[in-house]
Amino acid sequence: MTTEEDAIRQKLIPIEDYRAHLNADELVSGWLLVDQRMIDTFADATHDHQFIHVDPERAKAETPFGGTIAHGFLTLSLLSALAFDALPGVAGTRMGINYGFDKVRFLAPVKSGARVRGRFKLVGLTERAVSVQSAWEATIEIENAAKPALVAEWTTLAVIDPPE
Repeated sequence: MTTEEDAIRQKLIPIEDYRAHLNADELVSGWLLVDQRMIDTFADATHDHQFIHVDPERAKAETPFGGTIAHGFLTLSLLSALAFDALPGVAGTRMGINYGFDKVRFLAPVKSGARVRGRFKLVGLTERAVSVQSAWEATIEIENAAKPALVAEWTTLAVIDPPE
């Protein structure tokens, strides 16, 4: 077993304990640095090289942001890493699936060099014989900022071992 597999297993909890998170307190991730290297790598992957993301000098001179900002879709994609840090999984999960979003709003730009973290509240839970569907209110906060980077309604699906 790899170290990553160990980490995943340690966060898996029985469905009874998972249910207790429904409409309970928010779960919060650690902080994650969004630096220019991350932004540039995302720009290369998505072929979105707009200057507001990849040209620090021009972005400083021509935008109200004072420098480059992360792509909105980069910020959205960080939900996976932030959730992995903050959220437990259901014991018996064979794989997790990003099921989609009902709503996403980008409220504030994430400047290069900023740190972000995720806040998650479980607001819906549907249990089936071989899956657990979770509905999350998800927020990505920017350290020392008045507004969050984004808010979203996110649905995930845990495919679980069938009951014996």
